[in-house]
Amino acid sequence: MRKLLFALVFVLAVSSVNAQAFEGKEDMKFQIGANFQDNGSGIVVTYDYGLGENFSLGLSSSYVLGVAELIDADFGDRIDLKARFNANLGSVFQLGDNVDIYPGLDLGLKNFGGHLGVRYFFSDGFGVFTELGVPLAKYKTEDLSPAEELHNQFVFSLGASFNLN
Repeated sequence: MRKLLFALVFVLAVSSVNAQAFEGKEDMKFQIGANFQDNGSGIVVTYDYGLGENFSLGLSSSYVLGVAELIDADFGDRIDLKARFNANLGSVFQLGDNVDIYPGLDLGLKNFGGHLGVRYFFSDGFGVFTELGVPLAKYKTEDLSPAEELHNQFVFSLGASFNLN
């Protein structure tokens, strides 16, 4: 999977399209996509607001729709809400205006975690994103039930990105 991600980043980086993946201060991005993880898959929605040339704050929410039958997961186990901080590094790495790489940290209802994402814009308003997320510190340190593990594990997301400016 790592080779696939690097190949995707490379292909997107060498393409030249007149679009802005991150414009800096007051830039607004909305993303919606699919979440893939152990014992379930779901939907993720993010919003990021640019506060400076290379950083943004935002919100992220995910809901696990398809949960393995053996897991007794209620609504509270399936949903998570996070505040997030991104370092938008597309311009730092001189990848072009249509590509952004954004590592970041997030503080959610289930854990404190980190993420690494890539956005590629085909036009001024529409693009695609992929994001990897991992918990760095879980709030509950003893053994987690399978339902509690839904938002305390490695997650891969893929979807559409929209420029709201």
